[in-house]
Amino acid sequence: MLNTPVTETQITHANRLWLYAVVTLVTIFLVVPCILVVPMSFSASEYLEFPPSELSLRWYRAFLGSPEWLGALWTSIKVAVPVTFIATALGTAAAWGLHRRFGLLFTLSRSLYMLPMLVPLILIAVGVFFVYARLGINGTIGGLIAAHTMLALPFVLIAVGNGLTSFDMNQHQVSRSLGASEFVAFFTVTLPQIRISVLSGAVFAFVTSFDEVVVALYISSGKNETLTRRMFSNIRDQVDPTVAAISSLLVSVVIIGMVLFLLLRKEEA
Repeated sequence: MLNTPVTETQITHANRLWLYAVVTLVTIFLVVPCILVVPMSFSASEYLEFPPSELSLRWYRAFLGSPEWLGALWTSIKVAVPVTFIATALGTAAAWGLHRRFGLLFTLSRSLYMLPMLVPLILIAVGVFFVYARLGINGTIGGLIAAHTMLALPFVLIAVGNGLTSFDMNQHQVSRSLGASEFVAFFTVTLPQIRISVLSGAVFAFVTSFDEVVVALYISSGKNETLTRRMFSNIRDQVDPTVAAISSLLVSVVIIGMVLFLLLRKEEA
């Protein structure tokens, strides 16, 4: 079956074995480091080691019992949740406004929205730091939310824009012709049909904010230190398995979230 094509132009699984092998190797390269963190988080040693010589929940207790770590986690949540709502709303509005719009002005606008994804993060971090220093908002929750929203917008724009490419604009126009305003037509006809794309953009926005570390290194400090910034400082200063325990918890949350999202998408389909 692998080597017998039905037609002369059909590409069989045997022809694709090399591609399957490459994809498998790339997947292993990406997944194995994440998996290795999990057993290391259960080590009883003072240092990261694999395989662990002795199993223990010591570092999970250290994380859950530390006011500093939990405070940093709470800061990341306080920033990521508003960023998710703000970036999703702005990104969806931008994607809708730029959809099927052509010309120099719209091209420049689209490029402007994509800049945070194209410019190296270190340059953005330095620029944001100097602007915030002038405004006096370095180390504030509001400053973090604004910076992370800027970084999350391109991901929402791409996700929602991809959803709009498969949306039949005639349905929106019909609702307008029947008397619905632009606002009502979008929320009652268009949005329900692109909700999966909007939800995908929201997930990307949350992950972008929660995982961001480069900008946070410059503008996050003191009681408003984010979890990723504290993890980076911990690795730089002492490297204990607490970071591995936190990483394992984050990986678990991401996996559970993705499974729930895929199940929801399957039910919607």
